[in-house]
Amino acid sequence: MSEAEPVSASAPEAAAAAVLEALNATDSNGTEALNATAKFVATPEGTALAYGGLVFMALLPIFFGAIRSVSCSKSKELGDNDYDSGFRNASDMPETITSRDAARFPIIASCTLFGLYLFFKVFSQEYINLLLSIYFFGLGVLALSHTMSPLMSRIFPASFSNKQFQLLFTQGSGESKEEIVNYEFDTKNLVCLLISSVVGVWYLFKKHWIANNLFGLAFALNGVELLHLNNVSTGCILLGGLFVYDVFWVFGTNVMVTVAKSFEAPIKLVFPQDLLEKGLGASNFAMLGLGDIVIPGIFIALLLRFDVSLKKNSRTYFYSSFLAYIFGLGLTIFVMHTFKHAQPALLYLVPACVGFPVIVALLKGELTEMFRYEETPPEEEGSKEESSESEKKDQ
Repeated sequence: MSEAEPVSASAPEAAAAAVLEALNATDSNGTEALNATAKFVATPEGTALAYGGLVFMALLPIFFGAIRSVSCSKSKELGDNDYDSGFRNASDMPETITSRDAARFPIIASCTLFGLYLFFKVFSQEYINLLLSIYFFGLGVLALSHTMSPLMSRIFPASFSNKQFQLLFTQGSGESKEEIVNYEFDTKNLVCLLISSVVGVWYLFKKHWIANNLFGLAFALNGVELLHLNNVSTGCILLGGLFVYDVFWVFGTNVMVTVAKSFEAPIKLVFPQDLLEKGLGASNFAMLGLGDIVIPGIFIALLLRFDVSLKKNSRTYFYSSFLAYIFGLGLTIFVMHTFKHAQPALLYLVPACVGFPVIVALLKGELTEMFRYEETPPEEEGSKEESSESEKKDQ
């Protein structure tokens, strides 16, 4: 089980919680569902293929999202909104999670999860899922479009006529005029949006597992890329809090399982266990919640940025945490498959993803340096620049 949520467009603290949360609240155990194919006995080959497919898909957004988070961080430092990763708008810039946000998140996630549980108990599941499908359709189209944008920039030839557009909404007039929406895009972005919309319509009407996975991978990659922990200590607070959260809601109550079974949205990756028998029309799925990908993923991405900051042309901490993730996820699947019982994935992923890099840092004598590494939120950087400019003027 793991948690994470769709991006919320409110206060900075809620934004991080929002993205990590909907993803979490909806998959009872990220991996709980890995074995939850009711009354279907999968063949050993089908089970191995399903588990292998899920592990492979889980690694993709972590690996590429971490790499893109480095480009995103450089773009932030350089103040270049047209950086290679396709950032053009403030909404595409990273959201920094502070220790305060990390400490609050398990509480916010618990409230959201229990709120969803009550909603499904009180209101019709059919209508709730209809509203959620429409919401995730829009969110998924935007996420998939943003994910495809850098790829499209490389596919289109240099001779391609790429026109620039701007969507601007303002309120008031004269000196009191303020911007409500200011979104810049180009022809390539429109092509990405069109392709993503086709996938969205496919998902909306067919709920096909491939369309679900395309949206799920896009959500996970964007989460790893755009949610930045400000330091390793914050990462430990976040993962530690969600470790307790995951264990409690899985082993202590049936809330998470109930929500996961009721919630129909692309907040999990699925892979059919009967693919060999039924092909693309398979219907018995193994599942992995996006929270089990995004939450460890943002910590792994932080360690990659730490590697880059060391300027040693080495990715020791990134690869050690990446391998730790593979080990932790494999252990989750093994325990669940052996005991035939849902497992909170963060119970295994958190100790692995935190423990392995810490051991490596101890062996290399860089533990203090790792915990001193700090990333400054964009708003703080802007205030620092303004204060330094004002100081220069005063002098």
